Amino acid sequence: MSTPRHISPWIIALTVMIATFMEVLDTSVANVALPHIAGNLSATVEETTWVLTSYLVANAVVLPLGGYFASLMGRKRFYLTCVSIFTVASLLCGIAPSLGWLIFFRVLQGLGGGGLQPISQAILVETFPHEKRGAAMAVYGMGVVLAPIIGPVLGGWITDNFSWHWIFLINIPVGMLSFALTSALVQDPPTFHRITLREGARFDYLGIGVITLGLASLEIVLDEGQRKDWFSSGFIVFFAITAAVALVYAVYHELKKDRPIVDLRLLKDRTFAVAILMLFVLGFVLYGSLALLPIFLQTMLGYTALLSGWVLSPGGLAVRVMMPIVAMLLKKTDTRWLLGIGVFTCGLGLIQMSGFNLQVDFQTAMMSRVVQSLGFAFLFIPINVSAFQHIPHEKTAYAAGLMNLVRNIGGSTGIAIATTLLSRRSQVHQADLIGHLSPGNPAYQGFLDRATQLGVLRGGLSPVDAAHVAQGVAYGTVIRQSSMMAFADTFWFMGMLCFALFPLVFLMRRSRATGPVVVE
Repeated sequence: MSTPRHISPWIIALTVMIATFMEVLDTSVANVALPHIAGNLSATVEETTWVLTSYLVANAVVLPLGGYFASLMGRKRFYLTCVSIFTVASLLCGIAPSLGWLIFFRVLQGLGGGGLQPISQAILVETFPHEKRGAAMAVYGMGVVLAPIIGPVLGGWITDNFSWHWIFLINIPVGMLSFALTSALVQDPPTFHRITLREGARFDYLGIGVITLGLASLEIVLDEGQRKDWFSSGFIVFFAITAAVALVYAVYHELKKDRPIVDLRLLKDRTFAVAILMLFVLGFVLYGSLALLPIFLQTMLGYTALLSGWVLSPGGLAVRVMMPIVAMLLKKTDTRWLLGIGVFTCGLGLIQMSGFNLQVDFQTAMMSRVVQSLGFAFLFIPINVSAFQHIPHEKTAYAAGLMNLVRNIGGSTGIAIATTLLSRRSQVHQADLIGHLSPGNPAYQGFLDRATQLGVLRGGLSPVDAAHVAQGVAYGTVIRQSSMMAFADTFWFMGMLCFALFPLVFLMRRSRATGPVVVE
């Protein structure tokens, strides 16, 4: 991105990251406030989950379209439009009088926010020379990786101390600051060519419509699938078929276009294609583990929301510390080796989590998260630097949109698969353990005898009542143990998924910075 000489590119980086951090934060900040929103707006908690789903659906729809709209409107103008829509929609969300209006305003907020990530990433790529691009991606990565971690903690604090309205209203001053700074500091680069409708770039209503339908249907399937028991629900089957048909046709339609909305031809580059796959898995394990770990800590270990947040927070600090170091390592190290370290470290942290039990202590849980987060630091920057290595400048916004879309879909898929796997494996383990609760099992019968005797002697219960209580205690223990084993299985699956990426790293082209990578 061409800027006046007296303006440091780092000022530009911080400017575009303000709105991007705010947008990514909003993907998770409302999670913990759902019970409060439900109570205040006279709705069920299940109904309020559409506050999350509607935002993600709208976000997913716009992410791949950012490059197309930027080419029609101009990159700066499109970015400012997105900031404006996001900020105004945040105000409307904060004053929404009913759940229906809140969901509608969240759709508007998602539509505005969806364009911020790819355009800000394109701005960073063109603002910095190649030798400093790793450092620029470190700034971007800290926003994208830290925001989902901070979101639930910040949302919980705001909701407990103020009200749920303020999780949206705090975006207003941030959005206004972002608009003012972007207007003053950011310019379209001299090499940027704005396509006009007179040049034959017809507004592709069919392409936009099919992509919108396909991505929206896919997000609904992923977000609602587990809640509605997947394909046993006609609702999910309908949207799954719609997503498959629409997306297959969208690929066919886009490959025929000279000026596609989503440039799938970028995937011809082997390095970019592998980077896309790795971003999908990165989103999968980041959001999947972020969804499971607080549930494990609060339901299995009895942690409060704040204490579980403290388990996650050091991981965010580890990312903050390591990303500038990884950016500097790009100066001397082939990015493929850094990626190898990243997938191994991330997988190792998840395998450590698969060894958790009901007696795991705070420090062990925290350190496992830190190890996993170190892997994220080694993954995010090299993936982004490698992905843009051979992408033409005029295609950076298209590439960034596709990359952010894949990462977000990976996140939605990770949450869906992780929660489904947790439920299914819990049922399997429960059936297996209950099979041992038979009168012929000496260990089970001995437990019942001891528990019954304890209830009679210390609880003052009759032998019959004490026996019933003992059976209830045994069943409760089975439920907890089966859930614990299901968490372990799910963490193990995500760890193995990380390890499976290791061979793919070496399908990428050799890449390293051509000059010193400096973090100023």
